Amino acid sequence: MLAEADGTVPHGSDSSMRTSNINNNINPDSSIVISKMEDVVIPFSSEVPCDNNGQRMWWAFLASSMVTFFGGLFIILLWRTLKYLWTVCCHCNIKNKEAQKVNNPANNQPADRALKGPDEKEEAPASEVGWMTSVKDWAGVMISAQTLTGRVLVVLVFALSIGALGIYFIDSSDPIESCQNFYKDFTLQIDMAFNVFFLLYFGLRFIAANDKLWFWLEVNSVVDFFTVPPVFVSVYLNRSWLGLRFLRALRLIQFSEILQFLNILKTSNSIKLVNLCSIFISTWLTAAGFIHLVENSGDPWENFQNSQSLSYWECVYLLMVTMSTVGYGDVYAKTTLGRLFMVFFILGGLAMFASYVPEIIELIGNRKKYGGSYSAVNGRKHIVVCGHITLESVSNFLKDFLHKDRDDVNVEIVFLHNISPNLELEALFKRHFTQVEFYQGSVLNPHDLARVKIESADACLILANKYCADPDAEDASNIMRVISIKNYHPKIRIITQMLQYHNKAHLLNIPSWNWKEGDDAICLAELKAGFIAQSCLAQGLSTMLANLFSMRSFIEIEEDTWQKYYLEGVANEMYTEYLSSAFVGLSFPTVCELCYVKLKLLLIAIEYKSEQRESSILINPGNHVKMQEGTLGFFIASDAKEVKRAFFYCKACHDDITDPKRIKKCGCKRPKMSVYKRMKLACCFDCGRSEQDCSCMSGSVHSNMDTLQRAYPLSSVSVHDCATTLRAFEDEHPSTLSPKKKQRNGGMRNSPNCSPKMMSRHDPLLIPGNEQIENMDMNVKRYDSTGMFHWCPSKDIEKVILTRSEASMTVLSGHVVVCIFGDVTSALVGLRNLVMPLRASNFHYHELKPIVFVGSLDYLRREWETLHNFPKVSILPGTPLSRADLRAVNINLCDMCVILSANQNNIEDASLQDKECILASLNIKSMQFDDSIGVLQANSQGFTPPGMDRSSPDSSPVHGFVRQASVTTGSNIPIITELVNDSNVQFLDQDDDDDPDTELYLTQPFACGTAFAVSVLDSLMSATYFNDNILTLIRTLVTGGATPELEALLAEENALRGGYSTPQTLANRDRCRVAQLALYDGPFADLGDGGCYGDLFCKALKTYNMLCFGIYRLRDAHLSTPSQCTKRYVITNPPYEFELVPTDLIFCLMQFDHNAGQSRTSLSHSSHSSHSSSKKSSSVHSIPPSNRQNRSSKTREARDKQKKEMVYR
Repeated sequence: MLAEADGTVPHGSDSSMRTSNINNNINPDSSIVISKMEDVVIPFSSEVPCDNNGQRMWWAFLASSMVTFFGGLFIILLWRTLKYLWTVCCHCNIKNKEAQKVNNPANNQPADRALKGPDEKEEAPASEVGWMTSVKDWAGVMISAQTLTGRVLVVLVFALSIGALGIYFIDSSDPIESCQNFYKDFTLQIDMAFNVFFLLYFGLRFIAANDKLWFWLEVNSVVDFFTVPPVFVSVYLNRSWLGLRFLRALRLIQFSEILQFLNILKTSNSIKLVNLCSIFISTWLTAAGFIHLVENSGDPWENFQNSQSLSYWECVYLLMVTMSTVGYGDVYAKTTLGRLFMVFFILGGLAMFASYVPEIIELIGNRKKYGGSYSAVNGRKHIVVCGHITLESVSNFLKDFLHKDRDDVNVEIVFLHNISPNLELEALFKRHFTQVEFYQGSVLNPHDLARVKIESADACLILANKYCADPDAEDASNIMRVISIKNYHPKIRIITQMLQYHNKAHLLNIPSWNWKEGDDAICLAELKAGFIAQSCLAQGLSTMLANLFSMRSFIEIEEDTWQKYYLEGVANEMYTEYLSSAFVGLSFPTVCELCYVKLKLLLIAIEYKSEQRESSILINPGNHVKMQEGTLGFFIASDAKEVKRAFFYCKACHDDITDPKRIKKCGCKRPKMSVYKRMKLACCFDCGRSEQDCSCMSGSVHSNMDTLQRAYPLSSVSVHDCATTLRAFEDEHPSTLSPKKKQRNGGMRNSPNCSPKMMSRHDPLLIPGNEQIENMDMNVKRYDSTGMFHWCPSKDIEKVILTRSEASMTVLSGHVVVCIFGDVTSALVGLRNLVMPLRASNFHYHELKPIVFVGSLDYLRREWETLHNFPKVSILPGTPLSRADLRAVNINLCDMCVILSANQNNIEDASLQDKECILASLNIKSMQFDDSIGVLQANSQGFTPPGMDRSSPDSSPVHGFVRQASVTTGSNIPIITELVNDSNVQFLDQDDDDDPDTELYLTQPFACGTAFAVSVLDSLMSATYFNDNILTLIRTLVTGGATPELEALLAEENALRGGYSTPQTLANRDRCRVAQLALYDGPFADLGDGGCYGDLFCKALKTYNMLCFGIYRLRDAHLSTPSQCTKRYVITNPPYEFELVPTDLIFCLMQFDHNAGQSRTSLSHSSHSSHSSSKKSSSVHSIPPSNRQNRSSKTREARDKQKKEMVYR
């Protein structure tokens, strides 16, 4: 195409004018020079150094674009051809290598992993990432809208493209081709600057592209090819050609994407509207630019003589009247190229005016968006996410998985679903396109599994529909997905969500399912019930645990409100990190105190690996566990970087550092101490004496280093004295002892049932006269076969049913009321998961809270098969909406009221799914109770720390009796309500000011622990992927001790099996449990009034081995004036200097007290019901006084005892 000066020299000029310019004479009064060539008529000035004056050079501009496009295309195709030939040539070698891998499946990987330390395990993935991948990732982040820099860059590119289009509009009034001086033409300079920026942005897009060929052929690339190179040619030739610069109008198509990147467009209707408008306008302006070019240039075969002078805006007008089929005829195309273009454009213009044709054109013009295959990137892992893929589930998953508090997440997320995403979900994918890809297909199809490279995926995550009407059908679908994936690739790690607990048993039938290799099933019903059950033991714990296992960003509030302290705790999460070698040989409480005081980290558990490399998680194990090399710790912290302090800590370099932020990796070489040396230092540390003065050592041990290392890999020692550790070793190897020592030890260790390791670990269990010896009755089954739960022979449901009058006569107190909505057709909730944590064996029998179910008897009959082996369970047939039933079970004296519903998913309207639970909660809160019970006098229920004498009143925080008025209003009854729809939480509290759009964790009912929604468990998918120990830890905390072995047993019988008490099963009782410690009286009362939380933490840890991890504080405790509000909220992991108030309740992990049940095992429940304390003392575990009787008369005691035995046996 050529250009000419519009109207400067008429085509019909006479021959005399041409003859007068044959000799190229220049008229001094005119700045226009006409060439002797008839077909060359362009304006130029003598002041502009324009080469080949008067000759058209449009071909140079066009050639620069064509050479760039086809040259790059040739290089890409050549590279692909060479790569293909190389692959074909080396195919045999690759096959041989793969055959060797198949023949040697072990590959010595376990041995290699065993030899590698934690440092090498962490550095291995980083070393695989090359600099090319790093540059590619950096470029991808720069051009994406995921980060602030990426959003700014994307918006800037779009704005500059519109600016370049504006410059084209200005230049369109000038001739198509003319000589221009770059140094004097301001618009050309601006256009040059814009195109330099476009060139740099093109380079970033090229680096970040996975498929270079497709990138080279996409629209934005073609636009750059035909707009950027001509600008550089213009500078070189000192002339400009309007040419194809109108293609910049195609950038308007991305207008909707820009608005999506900025989160301006969120609804499908708005996205669709902006899409249609941007496509229409960009097509209109681009076509007008083409007509303007050809009409002002003419046809090449006509020697450019049939051109006409049309402005750009006249061309815009021409196309509009053409598309609208009006066609006035005042402006029309004269050139053949223009008319030919108009013929085809009319078809498109008519279609764009219709309401449905634009969508058809878009589908026809674009390839299938989600039908390709995933291309793996070297050095970067990817996971496959399938199952229930919706906007809500994906957004919740990505928000937690890609949270900024995690370390650099070098993982690409591939979503696979058989339905293409809607516009809202597609917009979400585009906002995270550097780390998220979507493919349309089904995991039940092996071809689709091959497309997403499931064999090379790091894991496969299966999401479940929590709101489905048929949970069993949803679980069956996910189980089929697991079967299909495992059938295609048995070694793939799978993490799946399950709705019903009993369906987990079907996963055990899959041969390749192996939980030891990372396969996990997150049962939402089990964890939901476990969270709620823990709230019955320590109100507010469900909120604290849910926040710990969810990624929350820190929200800073300057005002001194309860939200400030709550949100400071919300920013804490659970992390794992290997402990520094500086902690080797120290006891767990010592390391825990050092981490909290020195490193500002809260260590709550460690991972223990036995000699058989079987790992188990020990939560606050106590003094008997000594740290070994490479111990994995579980920390509560606000950032993953903070936890690195535990790994980098060096006593030599960091001992005098007060600012924990300065604790970083040092250059010290830390030699590994022998096991014997570590044990000796640990003993001396416990004794408080120097190594030379310590008399713990036995001379015979020095000569048995190798035997010692084999015998004590974890340095597990007794809690009584420092000498027990080494003497236990001597006792286990009598051949190394002298004859005198053999005589001194006698024959105690000769019993085949008396293991020295068991003696050192569980000494209190085997001491004669201890309560545990009394429990070892071979004719009575008190616990299940695993020793983890209290057990009783199965009872018929008719024996536990209470009438309303019987319940009123029972005088229940300190119990748990479970209000359940359901009928014969309702899906089972799984009440066993709620009862099991309340019947854990680390409670003594007298500490078990009675459980009363209030609901439909038809529904409870269906659940009773899983409940008939638990003691102290009764049923009151009725409805939770009946106040008479609620008064009959003394709901005003309960420790917790749980409101559940099995009918929630049967309602389509989301706002009505929780109507029953909300009505029941409001009904209870509006109830009024008289003070007929009067002032309660009772010894508080709770625990006494090990080592504290119960008979001494001075050792108890509660001296004498607690006097407090009983509950007279339902708003003070502790309630936890299960919700399905998060937004319905606004209806639970009428006095809060929560906005309906507020996230659940920011609402007052959730912060106070009175509401729980299953949606908070979504974050466990991400947490389990990054660390499979997290799920084990949370299940250990909330289920009361459920293990994979127990799940296998339940899969066989669907019921707990009773077992006789043995030292091994009784040893399982010795495990931590969560409790709440009151500060209003007792040994910690001096710290309760203005003391520091850190001092309380250290005192509780040193004195009683209790690990504090949070506060349950009154909502208005920060106010200077007294308040009648009894609501409390959760504060997670407060800082050391946090000020305490007397009304605070402290969340703590307490050790099992072997002596707590000695004098109470024979007490019936009637004594507890008649001695129930007030709400605070009954729900809070205070250190009780000596056992006192407060009965009105022996006759009443006998009557109550007889009644209770009838109900609970």
